Amino acid sequence: MAYWLYYWPSIPGRGEFIRLALEDAGTPYTDVGRERGANAVAEMLHFGEHFAPPILADERESVSHVAHILTWISRPLGLAPAEERDFRRMHQLQLTITDLVTEIHATHHPLGPSLYYEEQQQAAQRASRLFLDDRLPLFLDYFERTLDQNPYGNEWLLGERCTTLDLSLFLVLHGLKFAFPKAMGEQEIPGLRRLRDRVARRRRIRDYLDSDRCIAFNSDGLFRYYPELDRPVQ
Repeated sequence: MAYWLYYWPSIPGRGEFIRLALEDAGTPYTDVGRERGANAVAEMLHFGEHFAPPILADERESVSHVAHILTWISRPLGLAPAEERDFRRMHQLQLTITDLVTEIHATHHPLGPSLYYEEQQQAAQRASRLFLDDRLPLFLDYFERTLDQNPYGNEWLLGERCTTLDLSLFLVLHGLKFAFPKAMGEQEIPGLRRLRDRVARRRRIRDYLDSDRCIAFNSDGLFRYYPELDRPVQ
């Protein structure tokens, strides 16, 4: 089955969660924004069915929102846990990642996306300090415990094989290391670090990360590095 991904062409952003799943599965897809430009993404939004990208379409339908998309494609791509109960929990945990991603974005845009970073830098410093001190450790500890509590072992978050959830958490950990290298160096998350490295070694993921299809983190994306926002957790 072929897919068409609609996302902005110059940033990894939330579209990267979808790219990783498609790349890991070796599934053919067209990255519409990168091939046809941002106008093609805007045209898709013009129809009114979706509020914002990422949007993923096949020959029958189109779906938006990262967690919804990943739930939709996880089974066809072979990236879902075998047990139904784990499948439902995978979606639950993916929504928790959605919450975390929202808070990460708010570290550099606490007053909203309509203002440039430079217009809210003081607020961003306060938001980042609170995030690094209070919220980030809570999220990371939760996922570390989830990994430890997997009855099939602690290689993957749920079940016996890699799922879209593991790929998503890999991206978050990878992005946090880019955005907050000092603060992330202070985190005691040995299981999550091993998970991150395990995903990075997957053949198709490794090939993707080394290819020109993979867009590097930059100052316009979801994960941004501003030295003034990063510091070791006290």
